[in-house]
Parts: sequence; C-alpha cells; structure tokens
Amino acid sequence: MRLDKFLVECGLGSRTQVKLILKKKQISVNGNSETSPKVQVDEYRDEIKYNGALVSCEKFVYYMLHKPKGVISATDDPSHKTVLDLLDKTARDKAVFPVGRLDIDTTGLLLITNNGELAHKMLSPKKHVDKCYEAKISGIMTEDDILAFDKGIILKDFTCLPALLEIVEVNQVKKQSLVKITIKEGKFHQVKRMVAACGKEVLELKRLSMGNLQLDKQLESGQWRRLTIKEIEKLEKYMQ
Repeated sequence: MRLDKFLVECGLGSRTQVKLILKKKQISVNGNSETSPKVQVDEYRDEIKYNGALVSCEKFVYYMLHKPKGVISATDDPSHKTVLDLLDKTARDKAVFPVGRLDIDTTGLLLITNNGELAHKMLSPKKHVDKCYEAKISGIMTEDDILAFDKGIILKDFTCLPALLEIVEVNQVKKQSLVKITIKEGKFHQVKRMVAACGKEVLELKRLSMGNLQLDKQLESGQWRRLTIKEIEKLEKYMQ
C-alpha cells in the first residue's frame, strides 16, 4: 500500500494534508525519515510513526457532518445526493453509515460511523438519547405549548415522551417563533408532527446535538470533520 494512502486511512488527514506532513519530515518508516507519498509500505509489518508516535489504522471511524438541505441520510441512492457523497474515500472504504436519519430538508448534526454497536445503542428506545433541534416556526409558540410538550404530545399513532420546548425568540410582526426542542425519541417527522399538533408549522429544522455530541459551530453547512478522541470517549458511555 502507498504510504500516503495508509496515512489517510489512519485518519491523519486528506491526501493533500498528508503530503504536507511528509514534506515536513514528520513521518518515519522503520526508523528512517520518509518524505515520498508513493513509497510502498506493509501496514502489518512496517513500523510507521508520526512525530515519534506509532501510527495504526483504526477499526472504527467517526465523522461529524453538518448536513445541508437536499442531501439524504443514506449510503446510496440512485436519484439523490447522499451524505456519503460529501465525505472522503476513507469513509466509503470503511463502509460507514449515518446514525439515524435527518429529513432531506433538515440540516445540522449527523454522526456517521462504521461502529454498528454504538449506532444500535444510541438509537435504542431504551437509551432515551436526547436530540436537540433548533426550529423556525410559522406561528407563535406559547407557554401552553411548553406544557403540552412537557406532558407528552399525543399523535395519531403514539404518545411522545415528555419533551423540552424552549422559546428563544418571537417575532410578532411575522408571526414566527425560534425555538429549541429536545426529544428522547426519533420517530418519522416527529418534531414537525409535534409542532403541527400545537397548530403551528416547522419552516426550518436544524439538529444541534445528539446525546453528548454537539455540532461544531466551526463547520459550515456541508462540511465535516473526524471526531476527536475526547468526543469518541464520551460516546463510548452509550456502549455500557
């Protein structure tokens, strides 16, 4: 395997970033400094170090994506662009998938990984993992709506668990509200249906957090980054 390909797959950065790392003589192979991205390495036998620290490929990879509108939360689709189309080659090579789904017109935080056990745990109804959304609403949300959310909104097919509705801003002229909604489930169109049950309509919806993972404010719509070690360690609590 080419050295640059190995380093990219190990999460050191994009191919361009890896070439810069090599140029700065930060990589050694079997004790010798290596600057060529084309050199062939044996990932199982060669000792490859980055600034003196041993480099090893991860079994699991974790991506944070700021999902834009118009992209679907799937691994493949014949007619729509998918969230995987926004990631790097390593993501496909590692067979990652989104943890849960966001509607095509919903933006915000999406965790993408190949750790099936973690995904299962985080999506399990028994875990009650909080999902927090910011929503722009057509209509004025009221204290009565806050109480209704706290009690549990009754929909046609199920009664929602108690949820938190926070009114951030109200525009009386436009008859619109900006709110934060935190739910413990993640059923189909749930937030939109809950708001509709209160006689209002969701105009825009953005997920801010899932469990203890928060959307990086530095990520623009459509951008992604790998999770930090601290973020991964926090997620591992859901495996317990």
